[in-house]
Parts: sequence; structure tokens; C-alpha cells
Amino acid sequence: MAAALARLWTKYLPEIESRIATIAAASTALENGALPADQREAAHAAAHKLAGSLGTFGLYRGTEVARQAEFALAEDPPSATSAELAAWVTELQSEILNRS
Repeated sequence: MAAALARLWTKYLPEIESRIATIAAASTALENGALPADQREAAHAAAHKLAGSLGTFGLYRGTEVARQAEFALAEDPPSATSAELAAWVTELQSEILNRS
């Protein structure tokens, strides 16, 4: 089972990293004062998918953090500041790095 999960991790890591980058880009856009609706929606979808998948790999804290981002990005404008989003991105990146 551990070997199968390791293969899945290797397979899906680029997609996980891409989803985190999508949230990071939304944080940057929000910091710059303009987060277009389509970019917010993409970041919301990315956070939703991360929240649903990180627990599969034992990253339960990552799931919690992604869920916070998901809920914040569900609102227009987001209920989180760019600094909060950036902090969540940093925490997600740390979770991924520690798992790898």
C-alpha cells in the first residue's frame, strides 16, 4: 500500500504544485489590488481540489489550510487578505516539501 501511495504521490505532485501556484497567483493579484473573478474562481477550485486530495497522502493539516483558502476564495471579494492567502500558500508548500 505504501508503494502504491508513493507512486501516486509522484504522479500527482506536479498537479498539486500547480494548484498551489494558482492560489499564490491569486494572492499576488489581490495584493496588487485586482483579483479578476475568473482568477478567483480558478483559485477557489484549486483550493477545493487540494482540500479534497491532500488527506489521501496523509497531509491532514494541508487539507485544513486548503479548506480555509477555499472558503475565503468562495466570496467575492475574498474574505481573506492577500497576506493570509500568502501565509496559507507558504504553509501548503511546507507541507508538500516535508512530504516529498
